[in-house]
Amino acid sequence: MAHARIIGTGSYLPERVVTNQELESRIDTSDEWIVSRTGIEARHVAADGEMTSDLAFHAASRAMQSAGVGPQDIDLIIVATTTPDMIFPSTACLLQAKLGVKQGAAFDVQAVCTGFMYALATANLYVTSGQHRCALVVGAEVFSRLLDWNDRRTCVLFGDGAGAVVLRRSEEPGILTSNLHADGSLSHILRVDGGISHGKIRGNPFLEMDGQAVYRTAVRALDDSATEALNAAGITADQLDWFVPHQANIRIINSIADKVGLPRERVVTTVARHGNTSAASVPLALDAAVRDQRIKPGQLVMLQGVGGGMTWGTVLLRW
Repeated sequence: MAHARIIGTGSYLPERVVTNQELESRIDTSDEWIVSRTGIEARHVAADGEMTSDLAFHAASRAMQSAGVGPQDIDLIIVATTTPDMIFPSTACLLQAKLGVKQGAAFDVQAVCTGFMYALATANLYVTSGQHRCALVVGAEVFSRLLDWNDRRTCVLFGDGAGAVVLRRSEEPGILTSNLHADGSLSHILRVDGGISHGKIRGNPFLEMDGQAVYRTAVRALDDSATEALNAAGITADQLDWFVPHQANIRIINSIADKVGLPRERVVTTVARHGNTSAASVPLALDAAVRDQRIKPGQLVMLQGVGGGMTWGTVLLRW
């Protein structure tokens, strides 16, 4: 039976760092208020002219170097993003050109903060079916450009960044199981309803969020999704070595860990320094834990995301 394994990871964060102290000087908020409610201390913000495909390129290049593969080896590129460079062509096609990849398929996936889960689960199906052999899966966002920087409820939460993995066909188990979910009836609690029509912006181009509703949905949905993944793989929570959750809010992360029954020391968190980087948050955190050697070969790792749509999902894998 064919499997798909992650053989390399990479990440990239823009140079500019926006601290809570800087935000204190611009809007009615405080470092204490932000940290106590979210766990966020700082976030990275892309430079003017720095596009999602640029962030994706750096993260992808590092993942390919880590995997020991070149442009000639990649035959599938999936980019998860809510902030594409343009309406079309896809950010994946732009990334394909920047990397010098000349073969295979390239497309974007839009599931907001769950995007990397959707992209990784999709790539897994392509690779295990034999249709593709070596996939590059990227989560990349310049979410700062969707924010009203005068809205203290939302602008403190998000940042920019990119993370990537290389997924290759293998005879050894890698991705063990995945589940993806959505409930479109909850689309109103987290959205950017703006668009372009006849050359003009239609609707609100800034993020809108019902924080309490998002919190309640996220905790319930991720708990159910984790249980589904563990049951599908026939394992228990105490067998997990690492939990790499979507980095939205430390309270959500801790709530899920407690519900699943995971001790905090087995949870990878980067939210303090990165903020919520949407589709980039899980691969960013994964790369951090791989590179500092917390995640080791043979260990069981659970990845989770939840985002606008509402969407959510879990991927369980053997490293």
